[in-house]
Amino acid sequence: MLNDWDLKLRAKGVVIQGSGKPIVLCSVDWIGIANDSQDAFKEALAEAAGTVPERVSIHTVHQHDAPVSDFGAEKLLKESGLDPAEYEGTFQREMIIQLQKCIQNSLENSQPLTHIGLGEAEVYKVASNRRILGSDGKVRASRSSSCLDSALRAEPEGLIDPMLSLISFWNEKEPLAVLSYYACHPQSYYLTQIANPDFPGIARFYRQLAVPAALHVHFNGAGGNIAAGKYNDRSKENRVILAERLADGMKRAWETTRTEPVTANEINWSIDPVTLPPAPFIEDMEEKVKADNYRDLVRNLPKVVWLRRLKEGKKIDITCLSLGKARILHMPGELCIEYQLAAKKMRPDMFVAMAAYGDYAPGYICPAKAYEEGGYEAGPASGVTPECEKILMTSIRKLLKAE
Repeated sequence: MLNDWDLKLRAKGVVIQGSGKPIVLCSVDWIGIANDSQDAFKEALAEAAGTVPERVSIHTVHQHDAPVSDFGAEKLLKESGLDPAEYEGTFQREMIIQLQKCIQNSLENSQPLTHIGLGEAEVYKVASNRRILGSDGKVRASRSSSCLDSALRAEPEGLIDPMLSLISFWNEKEPLAVLSYYACHPQSYYLTQIANPDFPGIARFYRQLAVPAALHVHFNGAGGNIAAGKYNDRSKENRVILAERLADGMKRAWETTRTEPVTANEINWSIDPVTLPPAPFIEDMEEKVKADNYRDLVRNLPKVVWLRRLKEGKKIDITCLSLGKARILHMPGELCIEYQLAAKKMRPDMFVAMAAYGDYAPGYICPAKAYEEGGYEAGPASGVTPECEKILMTSIRKLLKAE
């Protein structure tokens, strides 16, 4: 029998009313939500909240002992006479219905939003860059989510964003919700056959216990090339250590939080639909739907579905929520840390947070230079070309209204 004692998966979020049509932010303890599933989630949650899909943002925390959802991939496999495997969507559709009910119930119990709180703190000994470069400027090793090689663990942290951003909603002096943003792959160990939210879920639970009046929602930042490998040897005991370190960062960010009044006029939603350039290899994959290498096909099928959607003229929405002097960017894919650091640098006068792992379809989205350096993230795991950097940086600059 399996020793099933772990915390369970959660979907958490908020509905903001009073500034135009309602805005919905939702974070799900799943690997990813892609393509047609993004459409389905946004349409259903928008209907429940009385808004439009363009004002709904769906993200995942990206824990690996968790489901992945792509109704387009499910349809494609079934049409090809293949087992839909992890894309079989019965459970996912049931969850969407439950989320609708939760939103409808929340609207009946909505609270006034009078203040927002902003705080940040450095998280110690959790994140490290996965990509170890050699003297030739090429990736020579990957540290990934866990690392058994002591020499690789001894390498410097590399390029990360050590800061955890905390944005809280208040009704006068009563905290209503706390949204945390931190860029790091959320795995300590996985493939346990037991769904669990891993160390970010534990940290979130610790903070829920510490501040029970508020709903705690955690978003993964641009953590595509960031993981706990330097500080994680895959031992099961290390999960709680990472959780405690992340929770400590959340606690100190909470303690530094300063609140300020916010009015409906200071809450705005901006949207920039973009067309990302697909990697050429995806075209070849589309011809291999009935190929022998079934597992590799299934793993990459969202990219095939995404290419079809591109040919139909569908775009991916990049959005930004403005809350007083705070800006929250909502981004697709397994975005690399360079995008998050660049966004913060563009508006040093603002409190900028970023949630990645929106539409999961493109896979890893690296900066242009990474495609010259090689490595896993910039290989077939990435569904875009180097030209993607210019498109996304332009979109970020536009949404932040940065010079």
